[in-house]
Amino acid sequence: MSKILIIAEHDGTSLNISTAKCVSCAQAIGGEIDIAVLGNGVDAVAAETAALDSVNKVIAVNAEHLAAPLAVNWASEVLALSADYSHLLGPSTTFGRDLMPRIAALCGVNQVSDIMEVDGAYAFKRPVYAGNAIVRVEPASDSKVVATVRTASWKAAGSGGNASVDPVNASRSPAAHTRYVGLSSEGGERPDLQSAVKVVSGGRALASEENFELIYQLADKIGAGVGASRAAVDAGYCPNDMQVGQTGKIISPDLYMAFGISGAIQHVTGIKDAGTIVAVNKDSEAPIFEVADIGLVADLFNVIPELEGLLG
Repeated sequence: MSKILIIAEHDGTSLNISTAKCVSCAQAIGGEIDIAVLGNGVDAVAAETAALDSVNKVIAVNAEHLAAPLAVNWASEVLALSADYSHLLGPSTTFGRDLMPRIAALCGVNQVSDIMEVDGAYAFKRPVYAGNAIVRVEPASDSKVVATVRTASWKAAGSGGNASVDPVNASRSPAAHTRYVGLSSEGGERPDLQSAVKVVSGGRALASEENFELIYQLADKIGAGVGASRAAVDAGYCPNDMQVGQTGKIISPDLYMAFGISGAIQHVTGIKDAGTIVAVNKDSEAPIFEVADIGLVADLFNVIPELEGLLG
């Protein structure tokens, strides 16, 4: 039977939904599921984690040098916990993409990336070529599996569990060659892009950083996260942490609204799992209309003010 350890993603006060999605993937693999919560003063996060369905045990590792999610510190701590586990899972978010490859290297195995479907304990499917092909990956059954879970492909596990919380002392010293400087976010009070239920995105057609304010205003009106195409980011209209797509963030909101985005394959890769895609573009031949559930051929500079007026 598989024994699975999930590394929880959190901000120090609350659990990121990506962890609950990793639990759903672990349920598909089958076996005993434990979750490691690393940080400093993470008792509240550990209690929230313990409420997830199917979780057997939460391992809470508190230490001052684990307060910031530095991969160099967290990976060695996870390695110390990993001996009895056949599978180590983390989300395919910015956090997981930073941490899990280092864990895989320390374990001496190749990482399995972006699990979107489970065919067995040692058989997984993942997208390649911008999602245009799906490959089956089968790591050796006698090796430890270190993998990231494609969060856009999994529903979050429920919260009806009652797992035990096992406090553990940190066993490794902080890295001497790396220090934490700080964390800043351009998003303000808006929902996190990778967990937002609604996302409003803008593209090259906004034409300037000043005009991109229209996207922010509409997003704030409906309580949505804000995204952007690579073209908008490269042009300097918005920060690069808003980029959606193959080289940005893969998201799966219930509603995705794309204004002035042409729909290059790299961008479409990031939104394929969205519930409803709404596209507004002046070009009736724009590729975005091929994947949109609702498409409007119109000028976004007219449509957005009209939408805001209807929303009141």
